[in-house]
Amino acid sequence: MVRGRMDTDPQHDIDRGRGEVWWPAAQNPNIAAADVGVIIPALNEERSIGLVLDALPGFIERVVVVDNGSDDATAEVAKRHGAIVVSEPRKGYGSACLTGIDTLAEDPPDIVTFLDGDFSDDPSEIDRLLAPILAGDAELVIGSRAVGARQDGALLPQARFGNRLACVLIEQLHGYRFTDLGPFRAITWDTLQRLEMSDPDYGWTVEMQLKAARLGIASVEVPVSYTRRIGVSKVTGTVTGTVMAGYKILWTILREYWSSD
Repeated sequence: MVRGRMDTDPQHDIDRGRGEVWWPAAQNPNIAAADVGVIIPALNEERSIGLVLDALPGFIERVVVVDNGSDDATAEVAKRHGAIVVSEPRKGYGSACLTGIDTLAEDPPDIVTFLDGDFSDDPSEIDRLLAPILAGDAELVIGSRAVGARQDGALLPQARFGNRLACVLIEQLHGYRFTDLGPFRAITWDTLQRLEMSDPDYGWTVEMQLKAARLGIASVEVPVSYTRRIGVSKVTGTVTGTVMAGYKILWTILREYWSSD
C-alpha cells in the first residue's frame, strides 16, 4: 500500500519560502537545460547504486558517488554506470557529502542535488526538486516523504517520530515549517556556499535546514515518493544508529539555536 498525497495540480502554497509545500505543476521546459550536479553518498550499496544511476534523467550529466568506506563493489558498479567515483574513508554521511561538494567545486554547477544510494527515493523525480528553484521560488528544496506517496514499511516509525519532533522544534524556534529531513534535496551552489556546512555525520540534513532558516533562505518542500530501500538502513536499521542519529539531530537543533542568540 502507498500512503501520502501526490497532487499534480499547480498549487503554490508558499509562505514567503519558509518551508511550505510547493505542489508540482507542469514540466518546466528549462529543466533539461539546468546545470545540475548530483552527489550520492554510498556505503555498501553494490546492489542498488546501479539502479539509482540508471534511473536519473538523461539531462543529468555530472554525478559524483562518494564511496564512504565500502567493503563491497559499490565503487566499481558506480563507475560502470557512468558516475565520477571518489573515496571518503572517514565514515559519516556528512563527511561523504562534504567530499562530494569539494569534487564539484572544481567546476561548480548552478544547482546541487543530494540523493541516497539505496534506491528508496525515485531519482526520476529530480525534476520536482529543480522546478521551484528554476521558477525563482526557492533556493533550497526538500523532498518530503511525509507529504509524498510512500510504500508501507519504507519510513520506519522511529524515523517518522524523529523527523516530526525535529520539524516541530525547527518551526517553534525558527518559524520555518518543514515536514521532513529527507536526504533527497536540491540547493543552489551559491546558497550551499553561504551555509558553510560542516556536520560530518547524522546532523547533516538538519544542519542544512536550520542554517537556511537562520539566514532567511527561501526554502520549500515538494512531495516525493519513497519505497523500501535495498539493504538495511545504516541509521534507523539499528538501535545504535537510531539513538545516535536522534541525539545528534536534537543536539544540532539546540546548538544552532544557541549560536543564533
